[in-house]
Parts: sequence; structure tokens; C-alpha cells
Amino acid sequence: MIQFQSARPWYRTHLSLSIAGALACCSASALAQDGTNAANAGAQRTDAQQLDTVVVTANKREENVREVGASISVIGERQLENTGAVSLSDYAAYIPGLQVQNDGTPGLTRVSLRGISALSSGATVATYIDDVPVGSSGIYQGASALMLDLMPYDISRVEVLRGPQGTLYGAGAIGGLLKYVTRAPEVVGEETRVGFGLRSVQGGGQAWNARLGASLPLKDERLGLRMSFARNGLAGFTDNVIDGRKDINTGDQIGARTALAWDGDAFDLGLSVLHQRIRSDDRAGVALDPETLTPLFGEQKDTVWQPRPFSKDLTLVSLSMDWDLGWGNLVSATGWSQTKTMDQIDATTQFGEVADLLLGLPAPGSSSLRYGYDMDKITQEFRLLSKDGGTLEWMVGGFYTKEDSKQDQVASLAERDGTPLPPPYDAQFGTLAVIGLPSTYKEYAVFANGSWRISDRFKLDLGVRQARNDQWYSQRVSEGILAPIGVTTGTSSENVFTWSVSPQFKLSDDIMLYARVATGYQPGGPNVAMVGIPPQVDSSMLDSYEVGIKSQFADRRVTFDLSVFRIDWDDIQVSSSFNGISGLVNGGQATSEGVELSSQFSVTDALTLGLNGAYTNSRLKNDFDPTVIPQDGFDFIQWTGLADDRMPYSPRLSWTATAEYAFSTANGYNGQIGGAFRWTGERFNGTTERQRFTAPGDPDTQVMPDVITSPLKLGSNHSLDLYAGIGRGSWELRAYVNNVTGEDGWLTLARVAGALSRVNSHVAAVPVQPRTYGMELDFRF
Repeated sequence: MIQFQSARPWYRTHLSLSIAGALACCSASALAQDGTNAANAGAQRTDAQQLDTVVVTANKREENVREVGASISVIGERQLENTGAVSLSDYAAYIPGLQVQNDGTPGLTRVSLRGISALSSGATVATYIDDVPVGSSGIYQGASALMLDLMPYDISRVEVLRGPQGTLYGAGAIGGLLKYVTRAPEVVGEETRVGFGLRSVQGGGQAWNARLGASLPLKDERLGLRMSFARNGLAGFTDNVIDGRKDINTGDQIGARTALAWDGDAFDLGLSVLHQRIRSDDRAGVALDPETLTPLFGEQKDTVWQPRPFSKDLTLVSLSMDWDLGWGNLVSATGWSQTKTMDQIDATTQFGEVADLLLGLPAPGSSSLRYGYDMDKITQEFRLLSKDGGTLEWMVGGFYTKEDSKQDQVASLAERDGTPLPPPYDAQFGTLAVIGLPSTYKEYAVFANGSWRISDRFKLDLGVRQARNDQWYSQRVSEGILAPIGVTTGTSSENVFTWSVSPQFKLSDDIMLYARVATGYQPGGPNVAMVGIPPQVDSSMLDSYEVGIKSQFADRRVTFDLSVFRIDWDDIQVSSSFNGISGLVNGGQATSEGVELSSQFSVTDALTLGLNGAYTNSRLKNDFDPTVIPQDGFDFIQWTGLADDRMPYSPRLSWTATAEYAFSTANGYNGQIGGAFRWTGERFNGTTERQRFTAPGDPDTQVMPDVITSPLKLGSNHSLDLYAGIGRGSWELRAYVNNVTGEDGWLTLARVAGALSRVNSHVAAVPVQPRTYGMELDFRF
């Protein structure tokens, strides 16, 4: 087994230091308090009358969300708390057009917007924490399946920008942007918060959580310090029929953050250190019959021969600077992140048959496949921007990023019970493969953005970005029989231009019409060394057309936002595999058309109703270009998608209805009762695959009939979530029940077949989490 070690920069911050700092800050802040002055959280809520004050940073300057000519959804801290959210999949349904596929544990997450699903290892939705991009822009860090699943604690809000954001946010924002905005330190006023909670899954286990945080002014209302720590337990509910273990998918999330803010007369500085750790002993799953898609062994029962642990550690150091020049502002955003991920899968069905079918042993064995990802990422952006509110608002800037990454793959083979193979097989075949894939990604970009207020009612936004990326990778196979031993390298360079135009017209103070045309791209890169696979995969490009309306009426008690869009996607990156080795190719084209709705109605000052939904028709326009892989005596030809296929995990229809009633009592209690009903239509887990075997160099001479594998269909599912809270003075008690009626459904499906026999053993399904109860108690001082 090969282990790659790398020297860490001097500024790497360990979780233990962050925790210690948070504890010290909270103790100091608590001692400084002489009363309970925290506002009761139960009285806090956002109704339709307050929506016009929601501030977003979509255009990299603070703006009223009602004034931005783009589709933006905002999930606030309060909503995250009410629903007991611990990951993206817990609140995705509140955002029209957002689909999240949780592969069994937080951190194993795929995200798509408006039907722009990831068909390769590169992400289609970019992720930011405040002003810093996180996650890989390249193709060798599993970015599409390992989207950042940041723990919601200490998050002020989550902004989701739908549609390509290539001009301001660059690589990977081809489908949209997910932006976590953290709570800033306060330079005036102290705050301490301590909370505890318990969560229980029906038919499964229990888990506890705890959190603490504090803001502490340090010097003359100029310097503020904020520190926080949180721990969320993951309650297990999957049982393993192989060894009888119960609730195997337990784990925890731990996060800590320290932030400093200097509020000067003309110069503001911010420094933040954030660390998040995810540990999962195994993952949620159910083994299904490959024909009927019914559970083989019962609800929440899976077949696991080898452990499937998952871990992810993220450390982010960010430094921000805002210099007021009088006529404008110079902004700098610097970031360093280090991400380490370990994902081990049970490959017994795929490779266990090597023992009997290839080596001639009396029985099949068991196998595991471990992926290790290690990435250091540095980013630097400078922006020079005009003051807000003038006839012409402008921004120019430059951006640089560098990623130094490593990916390791280790496949092993053992007896069915996990013991080593008998000699001499253990020494020769106990390790099926050891593969190292170090890579680098560098990107340089310049961009400009402007808003011209032609009149009081008409405004025009324009944006351009010119980017270049240079990449290098090496494929190093040192052991095993699954891939040829040796070292190969590859390089690539690309220049990419993106642009956007958005005219906006105000019919009145509360009604705005807008249109938006924008482009985005998903970077390509050097490819794996594989016969029939091109040495480089090109960037995929996307053109988006959108018209929409943002409106408020009835004294701003009602909001109604509607957008209609069409997206043309070209040179789509898709994965093509043969004999267990995969590479990327540019497949073809797809379109996505749809309508999105967000609305809210403040029936009274206490009762608020909401409805959001999306209709999305996202399909392939053509058969993907075939991949021809020459073999001894024949050619293997593969299509990984056929015309009119639906894009994976993209429902035609999804919607969520919400209601909340806030109340106050004469003796000082404040609270709220609310709920949400979520509905997601049927989806497909992939695209159609066609395989053909032909005479060498003669695609018209078929050795056998084509083998066509259709995608699996996931039926529609729905869920009812309820919550309630009450508080007085410095304390608040909240309770919630998610999936109240205990509805069944699948989040993801995947066929599991032998690599040699091609026989489908079962379908691996990730279930909707069963009914979950939770209770939270918070104290604020």
C-alpha cells in the first residue's frame, strides 16, 4: 500500500486549536455578561413584509435580493434551525430547481440545478464560503460526488444562484452557485450561545449534538472576535444482514470556526479559520432485487461484506480586505483550503469473483476499494469597484487559483470472511491495484461587470470574463492486475471566455421584469491513459436564456417570483468505462427547459404560507458520441447516452408548501409552529448505455446484438415535516419531526454487478431517512 505524505503550510489550523479557542472565548464572554440581553429567537421570523430587506451578494456587492435580475433563493439561519438540518439534503427542497443526491452519509453529496446534472467527475455547481471558492475545479478530485456539505451551525444564510455564473464565479459554476455566508464577528455588543439536542430515528438509533459560540468586542468598537464549535451526531438506521450488525451508518460532524474583524475608518480586515470534520462508520443503504426493485431482506437491510467508512476534513483559512478609496473600493479575498477525503466501498460483488472465476479458488472472495483524495487549494481575487447607487456601477478584477492534488486508489482481495487469501495467492493477488493520480490545476482570469441605470425604471447589467487554465497529471500504477503497471503523464491548457447580459425593467416599486442571457463552463483536462480514450477532454459549455418577474403586492404581504428558462449544453463531459477503468469523453448536447416559482403570503401578522416549485424538462438532444476501444480480435464500441434520455436525478416536477404560525403570550413567551410538505417526481438514475462488439475497424459488422442497459426509475416521493418552538428571555426549546408519516422512497439507485461475469447481484439503494424526532435547547446570553 502506498501512502502519500505532503508537507503542510505553517498556517494549517488543527481542530483541537479551534475548539480550545472557542471554549476560551465563550468562557470570557460569559463572565463579562451581567444580564440576559439576548433577544428571544422564538419571536424571530421572516414574513412577506420583510422580504424586501434580504441582502445577497450575488454580484459581489451587497444588494437587495428584490433588485437583482437573476434567480436567487436564500435559506436563513432560522429556517435551518427549525427543521433540524444537518446537511444539504435536509433543506434542498426549499429551493426551486435544486436537486441533492445523498449517497448515504453527509459529504457524499451530488448537487444539480435546473437539470444540469454531473455526468463526469467534475462538478456543475460551484461552492463558495463567503468570498472564497472551495472544492476542486479539476477532474481528479471527485468534485461531482463530494460536494461540500457544510454543517449549518454558524451559517448566517445559504444563497443559491440558479443558472450559469461564469462571469463572476468562473470555473464549475455552469449550473449555478451554492454560497455559504457565515456569521460575522460583532464589534459592538457581546453574545454567547450554548445549545444541546437529541435526535432519534424510528427503527434506528439516537444521537446527540452540542454547540457553543460567542462574539466578543475586543478594542474600541473596532475589533471583534467570533468563535464557535458544534458537534452533530449521525443516528444510524441501516442493518447489515451479512454479520448482523445494527445501525451501521453512525457517525458525527464536528465543526469549529474562529473569526476576527477589524472595522476601520477606511480599511476593513477579516480573518477566518474554519475546520469541519465528517466521520461515518458506514453508510445508509438497502439491497434491492435487480428485477423488481423491492428490498431483498426487508426495510433498511443491506448486504455489506467489507466496511464502508467515510471521512472528510476541510480546513479553510480566509483573509479579506476592503479599502475605501473615497471614489470606490479595493477588495481582496485570499483563501487557502486543505481537504482530505477517504471513501471506501465494498467491491465484493464486483471483484470478489476474481478469486473463483480467475484464480480458480473454490469460492468467491471479498474485496474493498479505497479512494483517498488530498487537495491544497490557494485562491486570490482582487476587485476594484465603484460606489453603490450611481448611474453606472462597475467592477473590474483578477483571479488566480492553484490546486495541488493527489488521488489514491487501492483495491484489495481477501477470503469471503475477510481473512487473507491462502498462500501464495495472498502475496500475488491480495492487492488488485494501487493507483496514484497526482495532479495540478492553475487558473488565471480577468473579469469586468457593470450596471447602467438608464432611467429610474430601466437598468442593464453586463459581465465578461476571460480565463485560462493549465493542468498536469500523472497516472502511476505500481501494483495489481486491474491496470497496466507503469507511469504516464498528461497536460492540457484552455482559454475560455464567458459573458452575461441582463436587462431589468421596473413596472412599479414592487414589480420588476428581467431577462438574462449568460454562459458558463466546466473545465476539461488531461485524460487517463486508456486505449480509445482521447488524451484530453475539452471544457463543456453552456448557454442560458431566462426571463422572470419579481413582485410584491397587497402591502407587500404577498411575494410572487416566476422565471422561465432554456439552457443549451454542448460538449458534455461523460464517463466511459471498460473492464473497470473509466475515462472522460465529450459526449454531445442536451437542453433543459423549465419554469420556477417562489411565493409567500403573509395571511396575518402571525400566519405565513409559502409555495415553491419547479418544472424541468432536461434531456439529451442526440446520441452521445461513441467511444471505440480496440481489443484483441474485436472492437468494443460504447454509447453512454441516447437521444431523448432524461438527465439523471432530474424530476420533471417538484414542489414544497410551507406554513408557519408565530405567537406571543401575555406572560412573555414567544414561539412558532410550522411545517413543510415536500414532493419530488419520478427520476432516473442515469442515461441509457449501448454496447456493441464489432470486427476490428468495421463498425457495421456486429459480432453479437447490441447490449442496451436502460436507467433505473425512481418513483416519486413525498415527506411531511413539522416543527415547533417556544422561548422566553434567554432560552428557547425547539422540537421537530421529519418525515412524519414514515414514507418510503429512494434517493439514489445503482446496479451492482460482477466485473467478470457481468451478472447483476442486486441494486444498491439509498433510502429516504425514516421518521426522525429531534429536540433542541438553546441559551443565549
